[in-house]
Amino acid sequence: MRVIAGELGGRRLKAPRGSQTRPTSDRVREALFAMLGELDGERVLDLFAGTGALGIEAISRGAGHAVFVERDAGTAKILQANLTSLGIDRQAGEVRRTDALAALRSARAAEETYDLLFIDPPYSRAHDLGPELAAILPPVLGPAARVVVESDRRAPLELPLEVERQRRYGDTVITIHRHI
Repeated sequence: MRVIAGELGGRRLKAPRGSQTRPTSDRVREALFAMLGELDGERVLDLFAGTGALGIEAISRGAGHAVFVERDAGTAKILQANLTSLGIDRQAGEVRRTDALAALRSARAAEETYDLLFIDPPYSRAHDLGPELAAILPPVLGPAARVVVESDRRAPLELPLEVERQRRYGDTVITIHRHI
């Protein structure tokens, strides 16, 4: 797996062994970022970050800061190693080792807002997370924020936000929501 484009384009990312983490394929990331366009200075929240591929790609393409949320200790360690090996310092990228819902509650309490959110939960949990995320997300969304959801087409994660675009790649569905 590698960073597709931008300042860090072509650089390799480490991934944990096994099937517990399901990194977004290069092909899907390339298509997603083509849809997103310019990311100049955007504040990014990468929930269920895994290797950090989505947030790292955003930084490579000009995002100002990314917060990576990963619950698993081993995966968070690999994510931090990816940031370090790419020269992404704490001012540009920060790893928070916690549950995604707890991270959102903390962000809300700290009055943090984001311009771009990536939500790529384990496919088995995606459908059930929708109502909880819908209740917690609005306070952390900046004006005109976009929320990118990756889920299985058979059990999609649905949010009560305007759908800007939706694309299917095999069994994976990418939905870009816009917060108004």
